[in-house]
Amino acid sequence: MNAADRVVDETEERQGRSLLRGIAVHKEYGGVHAVRGVDFRIAPNSYVTLLGPSGCGKTSLLRMIGGFEEISSGIIELDGRSLAGISASRRPVNTVFQNYALFPHLSVEENVGFGLAYRRLSKPEIASKVEAALAMVQMTPMAKRRPRQLSGGQQQRVALARAIINEPRLLLLDEPLSALDRRMRKDMQIELKDLQRRLGMTFLHVTHDQEEAFALSDEIIVMNNGRIEQQSAPAEIYRRPASAYVADFIGGANLVPGKIHGVSDAATAIETPLGIFASPGVSGLRMGSPAVLCLRPELLRLGTDEGFEATVTHTVFKGAEWLVEARALGNLALSLIVHDAEPPAIGSTVSLSFDPARAWIAAAGGN
Repeated sequence: MNAADRVVDETEERQGRSLLRGIAVHKEYGGVHAVRGVDFRIAPNSYVTLLGPSGCGKTSLLRMIGGFEEISSGIIELDGRSLAGISASRRPVNTVFQNYALFPHLSVEENVGFGLAYRRLSKPEIASKVEAALAMVQMTPMAKRRPRQLSGGQQQRVALARAIINEPRLLLLDEPLSALDRRMRKDMQIELKDLQRRLGMTFLHVTHDQEEAFALSDEIIVMNNGRIEQQSAPAEIYRRPASAYVADFIGGANLVPGKIHGVSDAATAIETPLGIFASPGVSGLRMGSPAVLCLRPELLRLGTDEGFEATVTHTVFKGAEWLVEARALGNLALSLIVHDAEPPAIGSTVSLSFDPARAWIAAAGGN
C-alpha cells in the first residue's frame, strides 16, 4: 500500500462516510504537473483546509472540484457520484472567490439573489431567501448599498450570502481572507467557522496561512509539489507530522537529521549528531533509513545540566515570551521558546535538553 492509499484508508476509518472523494486526481498544464494523482476524502458537515505554499496545487485542485478546470485523469465524486462531465453551474457546489466577484452595479440584496432568478422562483420567495441569507451573515442593514460602499469584510459577507443562498452541498473558498487586514482576518475566521457550524455545511478552504488553517479546520490537507503530504486533524499534524516537510511547514519544527538506529513496537531509535534517542514516530521507518528528529521550539528546555551546549545567536521578543535562536555543534540551528523576563544574552553558551518521549521521528524529505 502506497502513502496515498494509506491517507485514504486512514481518513475513511476516521471520518466514516465521505461527502467528497478524490481518486488519483491529476492535473497537467502543457507538461507541468500541477496536481499529481492525489487521493482524499472529506466528511459531511466538516471544515477542511487545503494548505500549502504558492504553486503546490491547492488552487488547481479546488478549481477541478468546482468544475472550473477539467481533470487530466482520475475521479472526483460528490455523494458517491462522479462529477465528470457536469458543468460548474450544474454542480451542487458554490465558490467564494478571492476577489469576491460581486456585481458593482447591483445592490447587496440584488447580488445575493442574483442566482435565484435562474431557478424561476417567485419574487416573494426570492425576497424571503435573500432576507434570511443576509441575516445569516449579519448584513441586513446594508441590503440597499452597492459593493463600493462596503468594507472588505462586508463584501466578503455578501459573497458568502450569495454562495449559501442556493444551499449547496459543498462550499469552496479560494483564499477568501487574503485581502483583509490582520485584525479583520481574525474576526472573519471566527465568523466563518461559526457560520459553517450553524449551516451544517461542508466548507473546503484554500489558504497558504497555517495559522488560518489551524483556527478554522476540522482537518487540514497539507500539499507540496502537487502531492498530498498529510491529511489529519490540526493537532495530529502538529504533533505527529508525516514528513520533514510537514514538520517544517507547520509550526517550524527543529529538524535534527539522523538515521534509524532501531525499531520496536514501543518506540523508534534515531541516531543524530546530538546522540541516540528513542521517540515515537511515523510507521514504516526501517533500520538505517534517513529520518529527522522533530523538536518543537516549546519542547526545548533551557539551563539543564544533562543536555547539550548551544550558542545563542538571536532573540525575538514575542510579548508573552521570547523566541531564542541558537546553534549547536557549530551549524545545527535550533529555536526555542523562553518565558523568562529576559532571554539569555546573544553570544552566550547555554545548555539545552528535551524529553525524547515528546519528540517525534518523521521521514526525511517529503513526497
